[in-house]
Amino acid sequence: MTENLPKSFEELVQTHDKPILVDFWAPWCGPCKMVAPELEKLAKDWKGKVSIIKINTDEKQEIAGKYGITGIPTMILFKNGKEVHRISGAMRSEELKKVFGSLI
Repeated sequence: MTENLPKSFEELVQTHDKPILVDFWAPWCGPCKMVAPELEKLAKDWKGKVSIIKINTDEKQEIAGKYGITGIPTMILFKNGKEVHRISGAMRSEELKKVFGSLI
């Protein structure tokens, strides 16, 4: 059943019941590839607390443009429909926890 899925990224951000950490990335980006396993670690550690999604900026240029993504990887935390914090650059899961942990 898919009738309850959001129709757009904006709708997802506005209606999701928990914080969303969005990884803006591209397949050709070396630092993005380094961040991917670190985000997988976070997803396991924060299961049930936060949703982590990836947006391929090559495929979803309109979303990247709307949020002013000028460098990747960029991670944005959305909470209650609003952007709470953003960072750019590759980081280990421990660093990401320090940056975003208190905001979740």
